[in-house]
Amino acid sequence: MPTIEEKIHALGWELPPPAKALAVYIPAIQTGNLIFTSGQLPLVNGNLSLTGKLGKDVSIDMAQDLARIATLNALSAIKSVIGDLDRISRIIKVVVFVASIPDFEEQHLVANGASIALEKIFGDKGKHVRSAVGVASLPLDSPIEIEFIVEITS
Repeated sequence: MPTIEEKIHALGWELPPPAKALAVYIPAIQTGNLIFTSGQLPLVNGNLSLTGKLGKDVSIDMAQDLARIATLNALSAIKSVIGDLDRISRIIKVVVFVASIPDFEEQHLVANGASIALEKIFGDKGKHVRSAVGVASLPLDSPIEIEFIVEITS
């Protein structure tokens, strides 16, 4: 059976090195058998590949791709804490913040970029509860930011 990282690679994606914190916080923390991530941006090599707001500068398709990138960044942050993504027994919750204009109402479709990626990587263990929240702005003018809560095995 392939490892989680082998599944990511087979999908044509790459698990990046963990992103450095942009302020005074840590990217992920373990308490008991849960891992919580800080908000993860869609950084590629330390830079945002796209900035702006949904409904104005960024399309839903572009934002879904950004959500997938942020998902991989979140998994990298988790790996930095637990060492092996195969220890993840369940994705519990995903929160997706979407920087959007006031009348944009499709945040849930943007969040699908993360949810679909997680299901492709983890199968049934990737199915999760989720919130998709529209916000006025995000750090660095990012269109999206993602947080995870995952359960791990001991």
